[in-house]
Amino acid sequence: MWKDMYKTVIKDKGIWNQVVTNRSKNGQLYYVDTYVKADFDPISGALTEYTSIRQDLTELKRKELEIRNRMNAINKSNAVVEFDMDGNIMYANDQFCETMGYTHEELQGKHHQMFVTTTYAESLEYMDFWNTLRGGRHISSELERIKKDGSIVWLQATYTPIINNEGLVKRIIKIAVDITDRIKQSGEIQKKNTYLEHAAKILRHDMHSGINVYIPRGIKSLKLRLSPEAIENFRLDPALRMLQEGLSHAQKVYKGIFEFTNLVKPDAKLKLTEHNLGEILREFISTTAYKDQIIIENLTSAMVSEQLFCTAVDNLFRNGLKYNDSTNKWVKVRMGDPDTLLVEDNGRGITQEEFINFSSKNLRRENQKESGSGLGLGICVAILKEHNFQIYCRKNETVGTTISIKLK
Repeated sequence: MWKDMYKTVIKDKGIWNQVVTNRSKNGQLYYVDTYVKADFDPISGALTEYTSIRQDLTELKRKELEIRNRMNAINKSNAVVEFDMDGNIMYANDQFCETMGYTHEELQGKHHQMFVTTTYAESLEYMDFWNTLRGGRHISSELERIKKDGSIVWLQATYTPIINNEGLVKRIIKIAVDITDRIKQSGEIQKKNTYLEHAAKILRHDMHSGINVYIPRGIKSLKLRLSPEAIENFRLDPALRMLQEGLSHAQKVYKGIFEFTNLVKPDAKLKLTEHNLGEILREFISTTAYKDQIIIENLTSAMVSEQLFCTAVDNLFRNGLKYNDSTNKWVKVRMGDPDTLLVEDNGRGITQEEFINFSSKNLRRENQKESGSGLGLGICVAILKEHNFQIYCRKNETVGTTISIKLK
């Protein structure tokens, strides 16, 4: 730089001009647009002095650097492409080329139409699309586009007209993110929700008749037609009792399903009634094989959906017994304070972090010998949150887990 300056101002006797980066006293860089001219003695031609005029460009340079860094960040995380006013590609970054399956050379100078269907390209809607951009208005939307291999890609895209100092649109820049996976997942969820709604209708209406009408009538009619002597002679009492207990169990399960399917409806709300939590939990597990391993102390009353609340807590019961290597397995339910229900067990124990991972991601522990996943735990947490209850998990110092359910 110095050699160039001396050559320009001394040998060529011209004016040297460059933007120079200097360092100030405090160590910071500053930028000056510098003009240097050498002055010579008119008679002897000897160098007499230098004249320098400098304009501070520090703020402008800093803004340029900020813009450059911002654009670099956008280029790294987004697909970026620029079009001229006719829709021809002027520039495409690596991510855009990768997203659409083309090379830079294949895209340069090509028209935007290559990314849309022929029908759309010939439509008034497409014409309006470009007229909107040429008019200086931006467009932001989720758009369906066609890749080189003919497959569909969904983009969250923003088209922004770039306007010059005269207020005229000179080019159009598009910044986009590939959202194909999200769109596919959304469609899959919508399809599954449709199936779920249909299954809910079958459960709520068709199964209701069998479980709550026909089978109870059939058992009642059977009992009326069988005399005590016939029941005793043919030893039918155990069979009738099993039928009745099986029906009661099926009705209890159906009641839970009914409450679950209520939540499928848009803007669904739980139907809450006040219950003594100890009483309904004891009743819920009364027919289970593990009822003797559950210790239920005196519990408070709360506004709950009986079947769903019991289903949620029962999942904690079963997990406490299932993931448990003790010879004497147990789960205890008690009040920690007037507003907190504690579910304690003497199992392997899990931390709050593990509890969140198992319940939210349906994960399994590494080398877990049991077949279960975190699906049931996730349903348990969802039900309790639907009640506006908060749930926390703590691994005990010695053995087991303590789960706190804040009722208020």
